[in-house]
Amino acid sequence: MLIVKKFGGTSVANKERIYNVANRCVEEYKKGNDVVVVLSAMGKYTDELITMAEDINEKPPKREMDMLFTIGEQMSVSLMAMALDKLGVPAVSLNAFQVSMHTTSVHGNARLKRIDTERIRRELENRKIVVVTGFQGINKYDDYTTLGRGGSDTTAVALAAALHADACEIYTDVDGVYTADPRKVPNARKLKEITYDEMLDLATLGAGVLHNRSVEMAKKYGVPLVVRSSLNNSEGTVVKEEVTVERMLISGVALDTDAVRIAVIGLRDVPGVAFKLFDVLAKKHINVDVILQSIGRAGTKDISFTVDGKDLDDAMAALEEHKIRLGYQELHAERNIAKLSIVGAGMMSNPGVAAKMFESLYNEGVNINMISTSEIRVTVLINEKDGVRAMNAVHDAFNLAD
Repeated sequence: MLIVKKFGGTSVANKERIYNVANRCVEEYKKGNDVVVVLSAMGKYTDELITMAEDINEKPPKREMDMLFTIGEQMSVSLMAMALDKLGVPAVSLNAFQVSMHTTSVHGNARLKRIDTERIRRELENRKIVVVTGFQGINKYDDYTTLGRGGSDTTAVALAAALHADACEIYTDVDGVYTADPRKVPNARKLKEITYDEMLDLATLGAGVLHNRSVEMAKKYGVPLVVRSSLNNSEGTVVKEEVTVERMLISGVALDTDAVRIAVIGLRDVPGVAFKLFDVLAKKHINVDVILQSIGRAGTKDISFTVDGKDLDDAMAALEEHKIRLGYQELHAERNIAKLSIVGAGMMSNPGVAAKMFESLYNEGVNINMISTSEIRVTVLINEKDGVRAMNAVHDAFNLAD
């Protein structure tokens, strides 16, 4: 069997934890399995690199940030290979250039295009554990790129797909996927299994367990995923196409406090305006989520939408640059907001789910600013200060507690 194991930053935060991961990998190796290990940077090292960069330049070039970020994962994989060698198991560490992990050229948020697996297969044939840098790739200009925070998950799933692995295991500092973030909702319950679609929505909407693009890729290529803790041997959560247990009404509640709202006021109420607006943002590779358009009045209309906080400056600059073409009157940004979402395939066949969510928020005195829905999710925009309280209220309303 070929197993891909991915370990997050907290799993390799110090010497003791590096050896803990190494021993788990050796245990798998001694069963006769081929093992590929994908690692994130140690602990909070990426945050330290960001602090150092901003101390030098408060708006550093994105290319140079990618160059800097790759240090973290290279440290992790080399130290892990050393630990495995100390335990008597042959290992080799490889970075994005040595594997040739080809990506698009969007610095800070690149997408994987293809992986050359020849080197990895050669090392596996020599019975080595292969330790690969997560989160990073190379573009057509031979520059380093990074896949966005949490991108090591996507690296692991992409490797599992390219190598036709028998399993892909994602190890984190929690025991699996919960109905809500257990650090914010103490009585959250661990899920035995969850569908790709539900997990994708939860990941996209703020549940920090998995990188959303990793779930998207796992679904596309049918990669079986298991999310479990690196700190104990408890069974994790299986992410797959269909679940066998009776489907719950709601699978989880997610809170995203990194979103910001942009309001474009006084747009001309004519065909094509919305296209022009979002085309400007798309060309800057800025993702837009919750969108609300007002009813036209006096020949104008307003459009509000949310973007990730890190994209706010770029979004505002792009819109201001195209003000004459777009023809709006004012531009506003609001930072102190949160996106609260419920996700569950069960809501497709059960009316009244949104009403129950809104009732629980009303009972808590939480005001709703915007609403967005799909077949399996309802998202509301609320004040950030109400976020955790609202999350707990909604979680209780749907009886998701352990």
